[in-house]
Amino acid sequence: MPRLVVVSNRVSRPSAAPSAGGLAVGVKAALEEAGGLWFGWSGDVVESPEPRALVEETEGYAVATVDLSPSDHDGYYHGFANRALWPAFHNRLDLAAFDAQELIIYNNVNRLFAERLAPLLRPDDRIWVHDYHLIPLGHFLRQLGVAQGPIGFFLHTPFPPAEVFTAMHWYAELAEDLCSYDLVGFQTPRDFWNFCDLIEHELDGTATVDGAIGIPGRSLRAGVFPISIETDRLAEIAGSPEVTRLERRLAEHFDECRLIIGVDRLDYTKGLVERLTAFETLLTNHPEYHKQVVMLQVAAPSREGVPEYETIRLEVEAIAARVNSRLADIDWMPVYYLNKIFKQEQISAFYRHSRVGLVTPLRDGMNLVAKEFVAAQNPADPGVLVLSRFAGSAGRMEGPILVSPYDVDTVADALRQALEMPLDERKARWRTMFEGLETHTVHDWRRSFLKALEATVGAA
Repeated sequence: MPRLVVVSNRVSRPSAAPSAGGLAVGVKAALEEAGGLWFGWSGDVVESPEPRALVEETEGYAVATVDLSPSDHDGYYHGFANRALWPAFHNRLDLAAFDAQELIIYNNVNRLFAERLAPLLRPDDRIWVHDYHLIPLGHFLRQLGVAQGPIGFFLHTPFPPAEVFTAMHWYAELAEDLCSYDLVGFQTPRDFWNFCDLIEHELDGTATVDGAIGIPGRSLRAGVFPISIETDRLAEIAGSPEVTRLERRLAEHFDECRLIIGVDRLDYTKGLVERLTAFETLLTNHPEYHKQVVMLQVAAPSREGVPEYETIRLEVEAIAARVNSRLADIDWMPVYYLNKIFKQEQISAFYRHSRVGLVTPLRDGMNLVAKEFVAAQNPADPGVLVLSRFAGSAGRMEGPILVSPYDVDTVADALRQALEMPLDERKARWRTMFEGLETHTVHDWRRSFLKALEATVGAA
């Protein structure tokens, strides 16, 4: 059986605490089934990185990590990946900074990854590369002549329309790098069609509805592979004694108040300013909700070395303070804003105790929070999901109240609808969403992608 090699920007060493994210869960299960190697950056920034990857054996597979120097980390991660590609891929050209030197470093780090990975590869390895940090990696592996088996790439973010992608004047190079893979996977049909449009109109290539892509001198496949969650495990955690105990504490603290929950990384793509403004609008237009409703917004720190993230942190803190200073009373604070990381059990308790899950990104590849909220609900008394139509999960779930996060009045109305929704309707909506999550899990995602990657062998 061919070995699987997974490459992602960040890899946790076996000695580190396990990650609960969708990528980590799906990748670990795939590696445990097929055996193989997980390769990427260790998360450490050191003055003199080792010339070889550190390889550690874990149960069923190996983990190989490399460190980065401060200058490489700054130009590659804080620079081109998160100041150019991330905003551009989320249609935020107003926040994008296109720096030629950072592009050079971005490519150099991808070349370094390829060089460190090359000695660890075997001829028939199946290589699966993840996300926007590593777009050129396939090209450099081809250049080294070490990747004889198929190489797949999965993009976890949205893929922007061609007119946005071409605002980066290196767009042709990046697009050709994507075409160095045998299979390119996207979260949604919209992302897939944006890629096809770019191929046809900017690279003089061809693209078919079934994902056959051709550019001069190269053919590949593209497809839609929406990521999901480990539904049963998250539902089991939500029903555990520890979560029950935490939920009881929440009920005591918030007394009779109904809870609206938001859980995000602190990022300008998540619509946090608009979300808090919508909640403020609800309380302003409907004072009967005063002392009856509380919004709990968890925003985990993110990319603190990028200036735009400091800006959004200050904006979110300011609006949370404004809502509380305007509307709070001695025995009621409408907004609880928590800029910290919580354990999975704590987040599950937040979800399970909430009447409303408010998930309103301005743009998102998939947004697994929406699915995690549903998985954590009590079937006898489930909460209601209010979901941005610009999250990839909106196209995969039947049952949420869909909103435009830009229209704060509509979001406020959706919150009121969710808060007043009868139990029978809440149960029916939840059941539909949960059954969908049971049908399509993170394991179905990785199996479908790897099956499609295997189908590219000998197809060119």
